[in-house]
Amino acid sequence: MSTGEYDRYDRIRGVLAEAEEPLTAREILALAGECEEIDSPHRVATVLGRWAERGDVEVIADRPYRYRLET
Repeated sequence: MSTGEYDRYDRIRGVLAEAEEPLTAREILALAGECEEIDSPHRVATVLGRWAERGDVEVIADRPYRYRLET
């Protein structure tokens, strides 16, 4: 996994760690602020989907999907 992908995940993880409830990819993007590596809700969802496969993130299958850190 590339350094850029870890940087994206760290930024997204920070947003989720501060959240009191599960967030959508669009909400995460808005809270992450300006970042070249995180340029769309699709990119956020892709990064979180990969980390969900490892068990680090829970994906709540709703409309829209919501994400939270596994505790």
